[in-house]
Amino acid sequence: MTISDLRQRGLILFEAISGSRAYGTHLPHSDTDLKGVFILPEEEFYGLDYVPQVANATNDEVFYELRRFVELLLKNNPTVLELLGTPADCVVYRHPLFEAFRAENFLSKLCRQSFAEYAVAQIRKAKGLNKKINHPEPPSRKSVLDFCYVTVGAGAQPVQPWLTRQGLSAAQCGLANVPHLTDLYALFIDEDPNGRHGYRGLVRDPETSQDVLLSAVPKGEEPVAYLSFNRNGYSTYCRVFREYHEWVAKRNAERYQNTVQHGKNYDAKNMLHVFRLLRMAEEIALTSQLQVRRPDREFLLAIRRGEFEYEELVQQAETLVERVEAAFAASSLPEAPDKAATELLLIQTRRAWYGAAK
Repeated sequence: MTISDLRQRGLILFEAISGSRAYGTHLPHSDTDLKGVFILPEEEFYGLDYVPQVANATNDEVFYELRRFVELLLKNNPTVLELLGTPADCVVYRHPLFEAFRAENFLSKLCRQSFAEYAVAQIRKAKGLNKKINHPEPPSRKSVLDFCYVTVGAGAQPVQPWLTRQGLSAAQCGLANVPHLTDLYALFIDEDPNGRHGYRGLVRDPETSQDVLLSAVPKGEEPVAYLSFNRNGYSTYCRVFREYHEWVAKRNAERYQNTVQHGKNYDAKNMLHVFRLLRMAEEIALTSQLQVRRPDREFLLAIRRGEFEYEELVQQAETLVERVEAAFAASSLPEAPDKAATELLLIQTRRAWYGAAK
């Protein structure tokens, strides 16, 4: 089922322009996002092929089936709540049956979690992006040997410089496990130029190996030192390296250029949404009202233009989180939406729709 099918079959209950154009924070080049609610025909609803959601290929046009829409309302999901607060100039179509769905009937203290905690996650995301921009990973990956250290007296030295100072190569080395000690190995050196001991070296391939390499060591040989492999450090490094280069491959080029151009090293659009969500959450707690069209548009656009320092925004956001927590603690909002009343509304709407279709 496609959005075109929904239109052709007359299944749409509500359709609206959403996102930045609804918030009033759009720019001339901003996309036009569409969100909506549809209702399955009776036979398909009772059948085996329930369709909870229909979207286009880029996911900037999304329509929720009525039951899925109501399930998300009961969780105070920001995206679906914002549909109920859509400004009049952004409403494309509203079926009379949809008039019964009003934001004030669903707002509850769950908004603290759904709005504010999502915003906190975005702050963490912004911090991660800031780190990626300021501390980029080089294109070539470090090897296992970069995380290996050799004991020298009471200290330790990286294995590769140590080998160079000793006039040795990794190929002359052999490693053997030290019983009862994790990732610590006895290091043996074959000084015979013909390699009579047949040691296998430290790793199989410096560029691709994921572990050190063990050798068979003749009985009676004495280790020249002990080698420690920082396995946890290597594993963490590989994860960070992989995540960084996945981010490079997938990052939105336009948003990244905006980040680079304003020179503040944070995703301005991401930080705009942090403050939008937190301020909306505080308004909900204090007024029991949902303001989708933002009265603080100029402040949000100033964030988008990069007019604030990253540290300043993070500090402001963390202070705002504390205010939101306090506001919800004192709020008269119910703990959660009225599930029984919502279920009754769902049933009545579906019965009215199916009755009219017969």
